[in-house]
Amino acid sequence: MKNVNEKLDATAAAMKKLLPAQDILQFSFSDGTGRQYVCFFADAITDKDLLGEQVFRPLMEYRGEARAKEIAAHVTAPEVRTERALGKLAAEVLAGNPVLLWDGMDEGLIAGTKKVPARAVSEPPTDVAIKGPREGFVEDVKLNTALVRKRLKTGELKIEFLTVGRRSQTAVAVCWLEGTSVQSAVDGVKEKLSAIDIDNVPDSSYLARFLSDRPYSLVKQVGTTEKPDIFCAKIAEGRVGVIADGSPIALTLPYMLVEDFQSSEDYFVPAARATFTRFLRLFALLVAIYLPAFYIASQLFKLQLLPVKLLLTIAGSIQDIPLSPSLEMLLVLLVLEVLNEASIRMPKYVGMALSVVGALVLGETAVSAGFVSTPAIIIVAFSGIGLYAVPNLIEETSVLRLAMLLVAGSVGTYGILLLSGFVLIYLVSTENYGVPLAAPFAPLTRRDLRDALLKYNLASLKTRPAALGSPNRRRQK
Repeated sequence: MKNVNEKLDATAAAMKKLLPAQDILQFSFSDGTGRQYVCFFADAITDKDLLGEQVFRPLMEYRGEARAKEIAAHVTAPEVRTERALGKLAAEVLAGNPVLLWDGMDEGLIAGTKKVPARAVSEPPTDVAIKGPREGFVEDVKLNTALVRKRLKTGELKIEFLTVGRRSQTAVAVCWLEGTSVQSAVDGVKEKLSAIDIDNVPDSSYLARFLSDRPYSLVKQVGTTEKPDIFCAKIAEGRVGVIADGSPIALTLPYMLVEDFQSSEDYFVPAARATFTRFLRLFALLVAIYLPAFYIASQLFKLQLLPVKLLLTIAGSIQDIPLSPSLEMLLVLLVLEVLNEASIRMPKYVGMALSVVGALVLGETAVSAGFVSTPAIIIVAFSGIGLYAVPNLIEETSVLRLAMLLVAGSVGTYGILLLSGFVLIYLVSTENYGVPLAAPFAPLTRRDLRDALLKYNLASLKTRPAALGSPNRRRQK
């Protein structure tokens, strides 16, 4: 039986077969005429107080006909709808919405009284701002879309819900501004989400792999944020947003690499300060990637790269080190990565103690024992700090740093230059949803440079980024 049967006992037995779990409860009662009802609901995610006040109590006093319209009108729940397919009714019960069945009717009534546990809105731990809004997304898709609607009070904001995951049945909200976002990008995102065939979607990062034009790209192709103000700002520029239930991280498409060098705080401070911090982030990232590699290349192949006094200092520090420069730097980098992973995974207070042990005890002991040199410790420390200047690119840049170190130890500066050229060519030739990854630098769009690494004042930003191809270019008169 795939649909609701007029015989209540048969339909209830079929629903119980679809929902055999012990936390799916079944409640039977009768109305004023003696008509029998059966309600199925999930114990943990259904608001039983609302269910009793808005569904059970009114129907126990009901003496009208058994037609669905009359019963739905008598129920006081704000969200009421009917459905005939048993599979869809079972899915609603699992989502937290109780399903009401009664004798003599071939439809089931769904009452919107779910109460899913959700974390309170707070400042996201990975995107802290000194100035500007401090609200962050949580793990409830309905609450997250409310935070978006709170900031974009316009009928042009479209939010379409899809279901992804055969078993998880994860609700995914696609958000865009009608007339501002490129319709081809909107259709492409919805098409790729509908084509996903996977058991479980616990987080939005699963969706990011399927939404990328190049799933095996060296760099990510989907923007991420935990802040509703950044999410809404990107939608207002013409992007498409994706919010997955159960994840506090929202996705934005198309993505440009320059986005991760920008911060929400840049728009709440003077333009000169924002420009300085953006160039500082770029400089820190380049130092993090290239400093260990050039240190190794200069020791093994090009001693002329180092000033004489610095060369003498380094020579005095490494003369008794048993490891080669490449192995020494690789070992210190691996120890740094291990300490980083351990401090993240371990409990908070234990992680703090581990950081102290790793930085002071382990580092100082290794240098004193002559196992590694002091310059290697200093360079790796600078490199590690520089990576966190652009936290959204840590995964990509840490791998690139290791690759630079390997080619520097094998070929020297020529290898560094060749690998840098390969990465640069890859970046300028990559597109996602028709938008170049390296925009607005490749291809060069002069007007978009006003809000790339440079930051002009707000009055100068009259148009949306040309690279996104928005049909509504002007955002400020």
